[in-house]
Amino acid sequence: MSQPATAIKRSERRAREHNATRAAILEAARRVAAREGARELSLRGVAAEAGFAPAALYGYFAGKDELLLALASDDLSSLSRAMRGAAAGCDGKGKLAAASGAALSLLRTTETIAAAYAALPANAGTSDAERLFNGRLIAALKVLSEAAGQTADSREAHCDVLLMAATLSGLALLARSGRLEALGFSTDEILDRLGARFANKP
Repeated sequence: MSQPATAIKRSERRAREHNATRAAILEAARRVAAREGARELSLRGVAAEAGFAPAALYGYFAGKDELLLALASDDLSSLSRAMRGAAAGCDGKGKLAAASGAALSLLRTTETIAAAYAALPANAGTSDAERLFNGRLIAALKVLSEAAGQTADSREAHCDVLLMAATLSGLALLARSGRLEALGFSTDEILDRLGARFANKP
């Protein structure tokens, strides 16, 4: 075997090992977040869960914020898949109701996306973690727009999609904390209003 071929194989093996270790760290972080809350996530706690020295994590994530963004990016992908799958079997206004219900269900049971917003820098940066998060967020907004039967081809349409997403995010926070029920509202009632306001809007 030639030297370049050996070097390529070695490089591929290192890349596979790096990706496998990164995935193991993310899984450990997800367990810690589920147990203690995403906002309480610490690199030391994740390292202990994954069986690594805390310093070893810096080879994969620049810090807690980057780790949170990676978790949230994965959850945004899950959110997009859940909304697309829920809307697939529906038509008309039912698409938005189904997609919104699926989004709300996921957002109520995970706080990584909400925690990641606090991890984003005030001024948009150029880190890979931030770019990945932004890309997955845009993809989720596109699925929501499609479920509403809107073509996001104008600034007004983009605003509508952001309003829907903000409503779902806020609704999830209120529902998770029990405040929605305390205020005398149900999630179904709010989702019906969301559909009436935005679904198939011309």
